[in-house]
Amino acid sequence: MKISDWLSKDELATFTRRSDGKALMTVLLNWAGIAAIFILVATWTNALTIALGTLLLGGRQMGLATLMHETGHGTLFRSARLNRVIGQWLCAYPILADMGDYADAHREHHRLAGTPNDPDLPNYRAYPITPESFRRKLIRDLSGQTGVKFLAAIATGRGGDITMRKEHRSRSLPRGVLMNLLQFGVLYASGVGALYGMWAFAYVVFYPTIARIRQVAEHAGVVDLFDPDPRRNTRTTLASLPERLVLCPNHVNFHTEHHFLASAPSYNLKALHTHLRNKGFYAEHPQALARGYRDVLRQAVQNRAEPQPAAG
Repeated sequence: MKISDWLSKDELATFTRRSDGKALMTVLLNWAGIAAIFILVATWTNALTIALGTLLLGGRQMGLATLMHETGHGTLFRSARLNRVIGQWLCAYPILADMGDYADAHREHHRLAGTPNDPDLPNYRAYPITPESFRRKLIRDLSGQTGVKFLAAIATGRGGDITMRKEHRSRSLPRGVLMNLLQFGVLYASGVGALYGMWAFAYVVFYPTIARIRQVAEHAGVVDLFDPDPRRNTRTTLASLPERLVLCPNHVNFHTEHHFLASAPSYNLKALHTHLRNKGFYAEHPQALARGYRDVLRQAVQNRAEPQPAAG
């Protein structure tokens, strides 16, 4: 499949056009959402607002991760310097990540997607899985076991999805701690320092859970992981507003479009999806579209799960 089969030169230019204004607004809206959550919980502090606010903060942490992903591709801002500086300081460091190392590993995923050499394959190759197996995974996530292992991997620079180089870890981890201390300092100066516990809890419990569900939605239980056509090895999820707030911020649910045209900024993916759909891109590939995350789980979690076929 060629991009030119679906996009003219002018259309390609339109969907890959980057805007520093749109990019900056996207980043600011994510941080405004974080501030709004803390303000609302500080104003109406009770068990319900704390629980809901912590879940939403997990979604905002995923939002920062998706923006780190965009800056890692170099597609969020027109300026390479803005992608690097904002991607690190306002997206990666607050979630204790390094944009450069993430980008290096992620580019290999794009280069090798649809092949047995895809480095992300262990995250979804076993799907579809049984409900019992998926339930065990969620219990590990929601009990904090996955999050604690993730923090240990960050501290050592290796483990799970963490592949941070030693020289980058010595730089990124202190800066990540600094950004978190700054966030705590702002809350403390506002008289609600204890609410930082929501951010920490969300990071250990809800962020790993959301990340797992997002991974499942993108590539798990698809038609054929070893087919280079993104309509067969990737999935786009048509998400509701609540789902977009928590599970797929910043249009990350348009994942087939992202693999089809990785140079398209996230703020253009919805328009690209509409364009491709109108041209019949999905006509013979209905399984590449999921109608919400319940539909995703119906495809990826089955009582009689059949493993993905071996490559070749």
